[in-house]
Amino acid sequence: MVRLARSRTAAHREVQRAQALLLAGQGIANTRIAEAVGVTAVTVRAWRDRFSEHGLKDLGVVREGRGRKPSISAETVEAIVHATVHEKPRGETHWSCRTMAKRFEVSSATVQRIWSARGLQPHRVAMFKLSNDPRFVEKLVGLYLNPPEKAVVLCMDEKSSVQALDRTQPSLPMTKGRAGTMTHDYKRHGTTTLFAALDVLTGQVIGQCLPRHRHEEFLVFLRRINRSVPKGLAVHLILDNYSTHKHPEVKSWLAKNPRFHLHFTPTSSSWLNLVERWLP
Repeated sequence: MVRLARSRTAAHREVQRAQALLLAGQGIANTRIAEAVGVTAVTVRAWRDRFSEHGLKDLGVVREGRGRKPSISAETVEAIVHATVHEKPRGETHWSCRTMAKRFEVSSATVQRIWSARGLQPHRVAMFKLSNDPRFVEKLVGLYLNPPEKAVVLCMDEKSSVQALDRTQPSLPMTKGRAGTMTHDYKRHGTTTLFAALDVLTGQVIGQCLPRHRHEEFLVFLRRINRSVPKGLAVHLILDNYSTHKHPEVKSWLAKNPRFHLHFTPTSSSWLNLVERWLP
């Protein structure tokens, strides 16, 4: 009760009632309580009677028929909600507070309150795309939940066109009383492609920067993985359907290295490749 009476975030009517009941508990007269909280003595008496009957259960509840009457009808509110969800303004992509207010002859603040109360945000659109891969479920729950024995599972991808930048002068390290410094301008060294393979068990990443992302560079990175993974383990590589990964020379190399097993993510489901969370 004391916390509610001092609250700056609770509803004003709840704070008023809590303050009035605390003063009443100190034996202060209703007229003085009314002056202190800014209501009439009759209201204070009603609050005390209600507290005697129901305690704190209905402290913030306004009785039916009491309180401020709505400025617009319930039918208008429902019409605004229906138009927001099922209609679009003529010649526009979505409703705004002003266009909706003009349509129903209410204020834009009223429209905003109705939308906020119902969690409606007509200016926002969430996009989605469903995969048409018939083996989607099999690929989704396969290697992550049931990894094979004596094997390492790697999530692999490339990030192309990475800017290779350098500062025009050497940076200075942080010292006591001074932050680290660097020049505001930089010089370009072209672009590079980052190849990365994330171990789903340990979180370690095998990475390598190469000038391009053709099948030649992909083969270079496969050899890098082959050297990094202990010989006694099979390598299960999760990667996307990029044509470079299916090049004839890549298939020929895989035939000579049978411990490598490639698993392609379902179409339109790049989010299934865990390395996407690591790549910048």
